[in-house]
Amino acid sequence: MKNFSPSTDLAIEAAESLTAEAKAADGIKVTKEDCMLPDTAVTLVKITTDRGAEVMEKPKGSYITIESPYMKLDDKDAHRRIAELLKKYLLKLDVLTQAKTVLVAGLGNRRITADALGPQTSGRITVTRHIMDSMPRDIRSISAVSPGVMGITGIETLDIIKGITEHIKPDLVIAVDSLAARRADRVNSTIQIADTGVSPGAGVGNQRPSLDKKTLGVPVVAIGVPTVVDAATLVNDTLDIMLDDIRTHDSAFFDTLKTLGSEEKYDLIRRILDPYTENMIVTPKEVDEVIENLSYIIGSALNAVLNPTLELEGL
Repeated sequence: MKNFSPSTDLAIEAAESLTAEAKAADGIKVTKEDCMLPDTAVTLVKITTDRGAEVMEKPKGSYITIESPYMKLDDKDAHRRIAELLKKYLLKLDVLTQAKTVLVAGLGNRRITADALGPQTSGRITVTRHIMDSMPRDIRSISAVSPGVMGITGIETLDIIKGITEHIKPDLVIAVDSLAARRADRVNSTIQIADTGVSPGAGVGNQRPSLDKKTLGVPVVAIGVPTVVDAATLVNDTLDIMLDDIRTHDSAFFDTLKTLGSEEKYDLIRRILDPYTENMIVTPKEVDEVIENLSYIIGSALNAVLNPTLELEGL
């Protein structure tokens, strides 16, 4: 049985809530890879069965997670190394390397900094579709768009991307979006690659229609970074730290608090935060600088994968 836990956009976090036996029985495979970078981890999660998809609340497919605290630090050399690592794992996706025409969709609201990763990244993509007649034959046709959000446009993101896709007929759509994490330490320090598409707003309880092969008619690779965590989760993490500290000083009080189950504890916190629980999403104060760095990392990796021989200075 799946343990109680708050929702998350990250497959790695959904997998962490399951026992090894449950993962094996449900067709969920989790492997760690040595990426040769300090304090950086790469985890591959593969969901192979319908039962696994139901338990994980994620579509069947592959999810690659890169975790590094350097993503949120002002360290350009580290950012370049992470971009190279991201490039390496993007190149493992056959659907990406084989596509001749690609549409990059930067999802999110550029007016809200924590949700602006997609729009900022799409602005860094070197587009070539409009000049293909004068480009070498080995250059791929790349276009980029930032469709905004329904609250601004009045149009579902899916409808906008589907209309563009039906018109320009790309071989592949790459969707870049901000995500929500279950653990505060993964905020702004984790990149997830998924070959399953994306459900915008799912992690913050505002799920919109999915962008995937079924809805768009072409494969969709999703690249996302958790930029927020809900307030109840943050308080829950703080309470766990407090419990560990209390255990060393007052074992009787600790034993009393420890009788609360995960669901009871989380429900208690939600009631304390009521009526703001559903709308209290937390992000670090330096998020504007971090989004700038993350858009550089993802944009650089995508440009290097999509058109590695293109000289930007020549353009």
